[in-house]
Amino acid sequence: MGKILIIGSGPAGISAALYAKRGGADVTVFTKGTGALAKAERNENYYGLPEPVSGETLNRNGIAGARRLGVQFVQGEVVGLGMDDTWTRFTVATADASYTGDSVILAAGASRIVPPLPGLAELEGHGVSYCAVCDAAFYKKKVTGVLGNGAYALHEAEVLRPHAAKVILLTDGKEMTVPVPPDFAVRTEKLTELQSTTENGRTRIRGVRLENGEVLALDGLFVALGTAGSTELARKMGARVEAGHVQVDRHMATNVPGLFAAGDCTGGLLQVVKAAYEGAEAGLSALRYVRNKEKGTKA
Repeated sequence: MGKILIIGSGPAGISAALYAKRGGADVTVFTKGTGALAKAERNENYYGLPEPVSGETLNRNGIAGARRLGVQFVQGEVVGLGMDDTWTRFTVATADASYTGDSVILAAGASRIVPPLPGLAELEGHGVSYCAVCDAAFYKKKVTGVLGNGAYALHEAEVLRPHAAKVILLTDGKEMTVPVPPDFAVRTEKLTELQSTTENGRTRIRGVRLENGEVLALDGLFVALGTAGSTELARKMGARVEAGHVQVDRHMATNVPGLFAAGDCTGGLLQVVKAAYEGAEAGLSALRYVRNKEKGTKA
């Protein structure tokens, strides 16, 4: 049986892992630690709970059940999602290693970090991007910035490095949380707004204004704040994202074959019961996909 990679260890991710593992798949769950559920003080109105329990307890019990079945866990931040050199298998990159699988389920929750930077929304698609893998080639020998201060931002900068003339990490007043190679410039000043220019009817980013009034000239800006959530990873694969939610069908399949999503990242009711259902559906759908893929390979 093939390998299913699940990004996220909340109710959606663990439910997907349980159903996929029960079906015979080799399942690996990527977890970066405490999620939204573990921060909930009490959970009630949920089947099987005679008394309220903490989110931490519910989360811990779910993971323990998955481990009992033999689900493998990788502790670490996922910074990239793509395809291997043969374009037949998915690759999931953490800060330390890369993993391959036949199907991926996105269950890393909803993306809640939106940079409050004037001019950003207007320049999306006009020099502002959320996916270095998708758009790096458009910035060959150009000056690019990466907005962020963690492993995710550094990963995006490394993807840009072979293409861009210069890559500048913009931390917006924060300190970098990971070591930065000497070939990357780092600017730690607060950002106040994006600057644009219009030529021949086309508006493009011109640079970013720093708190001290300086305008740092840029040909492109890649947003990589915090960690890569499900919507950011979906965008990297060309999956449809609307209003901040990954678009799926009733079987939790995205428009990218083999890529599924479940839980808060798909929108709707942000409750454990909804996430668990969608996770179960995504796990079964990924299982069917892997089985059909194997049959096709053997044929």
